[in-house]
Amino acid sequence: MSPTRTLATASLGTVAVLVAFTAPLANFNETVTGLGAGHRGGTWVLSSMSIGLGAVLLTAGRLADDYGRRRVFVIGSLVLGLASLAGAAAGGVPAFVASRIAAGAGGAAVIAAGLGMIAAAHPAPAARGRATGVWGASVGAGIAIGPLLGNYLSSLHSWRDVYVVLGAVGLVLAVAARRCPESRSQHRARLDVAGVLLMALGTAALLAGLTEGRAGWGRPVTVVLLSAGVAMLAVFVAVEARSTHPMLDLGLLRRPAFRAVTVAGLATGAGIIALMSYVSGFVGAALGISATTAAWLMLAWSLPSVVAAVLARRLPAAWSGRAQMAVALAVVAVGQLLVLGVGTGSGPARFVPGLLLAGVATGVLNAAMGRESVASVPPGQAGLGSGANNTARYLGSALGVTVVSVVAAPTGAVTAAGLVDGWHRAVLVTSLVSLVGAAGVALLGARRDQGGPVAVDAAADAGAGA
Repeated sequence: MSPTRTLATASLGTVAVLVAFTAPLANFNETVTGLGAGHRGGTWVLSSMSIGLGAVLLTAGRLADDYGRRRVFVIGSLVLGLASLAGAAAGGVPAFVASRIAAGAGGAAVIAAGLGMIAAAHPAPAARGRATGVWGASVGAGIAIGPLLGNYLSSLHSWRDVYVVLGAVGLVLAVAARRCPESRSQHRARLDVAGVLLMALGTAALLAGLTEGRAGWGRPVTVVLLSAGVAMLAVFVAVEARSTHPMLDLGLLRRPAFRAVTVAGLATGAGIIALMSYVSGFVGAALGISATTAAWLMLAWSLPSVVAAVLARRLPAAWSGRAQMAVALAVVAVGQLLVLGVGTGSGPARFVPGLLLAGVATGVLNAAMGRESVASVPPGQAGLGSGANNTARYLGSALGVTVVSVVAAPTGAVTAAGLVDGWHRAVLVTSLVSLVGAAGVALLGARRDQGGPVAVDAAADAGAGA
């Protein structure tokens, strides 16, 4: 019973985090109005949770492996719940943004520790394959539910209600998780304090700089944040290379499976997730589609991903995790290209074929990345693998959303035709990212020798493909 309880708890935790992440997409205008935010404040409303997620995911995964995955999951659930309640009560932009950053940090612990809990509870390759498929489906489920729930509660009463619900869910998850078995690595490493601080602060500064950059790339605060972020991450790499107990063993980059799943995470975030983050705002501003219809339109992408993630375990065993990720990214690109040609008179149905195809491929991709992120790291480091892959995904998302906001901006006056032209540019750029990601997974995941860590990867791939 404990593996089933662990799978259900960890998957529901991932659903809650993705609901929290996507909810503002549906009630953005109401949130901005309620907080009295301008354009710059609105940018932070949308992006602040990404900062907490990106900054803490890798650290949370490592701490979960070393100090207890259930313990980190419970702490993350509590932080997510309390931060969401604080967001519901926020009276202005600074307080709301702070709550969202904290919610992102809590959500990072839930995602990284949750997948580690699943891996520990399902050691057999076949059972782990089924369980990570369910976890992959929970990613799509959260993305599907978030905009719908946010839109429904906002129209029913207030934009704040969704954060009250998330607060309650976080607290319930913390209680439920205490009934799950504890697990941790048998070889606990000494805490790499310098690595933890440099990774968290460097990633946070980089993501904050990207957020500020949308209001002007030449502004001093943008330059300082981006420079500080890059500098701290460079120092992080240097420190980890010399550390006897690194938070992230840079030798993992020599593993083909780890390289492949990291590239897949980056491409997923910078490709399809970045484009879908833009959909709701675009269809409302350019095509006059209501927020409710836009939320249902997101479902055309996210619902197929849920179904496909669950069914992905039925794919032929001969198809390795790397092959599934590469092909899925290529099919995602085809789905993205199918939404080219949208005109100012287009309706929601024009988007559906492309979103359905991209959704099915995204589900296969989510399931494969869930398996590979665990299989690509040494035994006992499932939390680290999950944290590293999801860090790549959210960093890619932050970079992709920034690029989309730049390339999609109208070159002249803001008109429906100008917004449509910008949409086409965004589709082409994000499709290219997905295609380059597919090629990168295929090439960087290729084995070039037979010794050392690559031999370990061969066994990991065999288990992950089961």
